[in-house]
Amino acid sequence: MFRRSASICELIDAKRKKIVFLQETLYLWEILNIIYNMKTKSFLLCLVLAVSANAQVVYHDASAFPLLGKATETTLTRYERLPDSLQNISRKPLWELGRNSAGLAVRFRSNSTRIAAKWDVLLDRNMNHMTPTGIKGLDLYCLQDGKWMFAGSGRPQGKANEATMVKDMLPEEREYLLYLSLYDGVTSLSIGVDSLSQISGPAVELPVRKKPVVFYGTSILQGGCASRPGMAHTNILERWLNRECINLGFSGNALLDLEIAHVIAGVDASVFVLDFVPNASVEQIKERTDKFYSIIRSKHPDTPILFVENPVFTHSRFNGTAAKEVKDKNETLHTVFQSLKKRGEKNIYLLSSKDMIGHDGEATVDGVHFTDLGFMRYAEMLYPVLKKHIKTE
Repeated sequence: MFRRSASICELIDAKRKKIVFLQETLYLWEILNIIYNMKTKSFLLCLVLAVSANAQVVYHDASAFPLLGKATETTLTRYERLPDSLQNISRKPLWELGRNSAGLAVRFRSNSTRIAAKWDVLLDRNMNHMTPTGIKGLDLYCLQDGKWMFAGSGRPQGKANEATMVKDMLPEEREYLLYLSLYDGVTSLSIGVDSLSQISGPAVELPVRKKPVVFYGTSILQGGCASRPGMAHTNILERWLNRECINLGFSGNALLDLEIAHVIAGVDASVFVLDFVPNASVEQIKERTDKFYSIIRSKHPDTPILFVENPVFTHSRFNGTAAKEVKDKNETLHTVFQSLKKRGEKNIYLLSSKDMIGHDGEATVDGVHFTDLGFMRYAEMLYPVLKKHIKTE
């Protein structure tokens, strides 16, 4: 009997060892399978990268793809902002600034492992307080999970430029948004992709193009002095809101020219943002604001119009003349705004600049023009205000 019990125990032990062996074998097999798959994927990735590294880059004229950020299609050339009818009407500095490509962006889709660009600029402008990439470069964003993510920049070399903005990607379909130069005019643009890849117009309409947000303003609004085009606050807001934004910023020349009000009024916008105070004098604010506003309001009786105070420039903490100018201009704007309210104007708003760029003095490059930090802070302040007024339908 004892011998029989021992045999049963030996049998159970043998089966247990066999089960353990099978489990260990299965576990080892799973590990080997994982290693094999990793090696296969690594091999495939290396193969893709090797092929793409030797693939020829083929350039496609960007005029084949949608262009965002224009108030009108009747421009002299594709990548400028004012209608050609104003060439002999607007003041010369204003007209020339309208030829800058601030706020314009090309939308496309591709499965290429790299995205490159060739572009020419009008002036090959240089400034001592702004980066060449911000002035005359390009900025590429990619749509991921409904959000626009920075992918790379096109750094300029002069009037004629070529750059690879991103490379060594897996060959997957992606949606792209390519921002153009802020302080120079793009005269030609081609997008480069692998010769074996495809490039086409976008498959999704993001940013939404219906009812864009229209901004009118100064050098800051034009993008001075963002390090790259995507960091101008109008472009930041375009991505955050996923709504097309139109940049009518004119450095030193937001003087409430009435023909610009007519251009603005020609857009079926969700919100109009009027940010002209840093350029306009006290007298110009008194004399022109009402007329400028009325041109827009006559075409859009119910659309929200947002007036923005002069920023509290960081150098005004020390510069008494600058501090007085900011104070006088903002008081004048308040007076004009209250007169509009008293006569019964609806859907008008006035945004205080008190917290626009923070209080640490670190948000400008020269006491006036914003750095990327300043633009981010301004965008953060504007975002909830604009989102509240943009209709989702």
